[in-house]
Amino acid sequence: MARRKKIYEGKAKILYEGPEPGTIVQYFKDDATAFNAEKKAVIEGKGVLNNRLSEFFMTGLGQIGVPNHFIKRLNMREQLVRSVEIVPLEVIVRNYAAGTMSKRLGIEEGTQLPRPIVEYCYKDDSLGDPLVTEEHIAAFGWASQQDMDDILSLALRVNDFLSGVMMAVGIRLVDFKIEVGRVFDGDFHRLIVADEISPDSCRLWDIETGQKLDKDVFRRDLGDLKDAYTEVARRLGVMPKNTPPVTKPTLIN
Repeated sequence: MARRKKIYEGKAKILYEGPEPGTIVQYFKDDATAFNAEKKAVIEGKGVLNNRLSEFFMTGLGQIGVPNHFIKRLNMREQLVRSVEIVPLEVIVRNYAAGTMSKRLGIEEGTQLPRPIVEYCYKDDSLGDPLVTEEHIAAFGWASQQDMDDILSLALRVNDFLSGVMMAVGIRLVDFKIEVGRVFDGDFHRLIVADEISPDSCRLWDIETGQKLDKDVFRRDLGDLKDAYTEVARRLGVMPKNTPPVTKPTLIN
């Protein structure tokens, strides 16, 4: 097999050149990080779970007409996706107060918000992904006003979809973040959902017990992260309960 060219390695994924122009192979690592990578661990099987869960969510979004970069899953740890130009923003949708919002505004964690609130953070790990306003985004040219309208629409459609899917299996979607990418057709571009959607990028609480089923389990030392992610996958029917995830990562170079 020919050696693949690595394009980028982040905290949770590695990107390789895809087999066709305009494609990328996205590899899900077992690494877990928190607090801007100040806390780190390797959770065996995490990459497998996130690969399968992101496939599930992206496929579901595609079926209801929400454009995204997912093409197909290649194996237990890799998926083929469209190459995009990432808008340098993390788009956060909050349905309940939690995390940094609770700290910033003094709102008790778990408080239902009057409506979904969309926030934007500038993607820069060295700065800690600071919160920014639409005024910053326009002034620095990170996205046009039309882009922002499209990003807001995408974010709220993803929220509607994820909230319904999660509620059906007894999980509350507290908040989540997505990234958005541009795909070009000549001089024109459109925006699509990119990166991943997984428990790494969502806050998920059991509706009955309030048990956390997301990366806060790792952030706050609340138990076994793999068990939490496996429970989400089991409820969604992504992985049968009696099918253990593959635990040994295999990188093909």
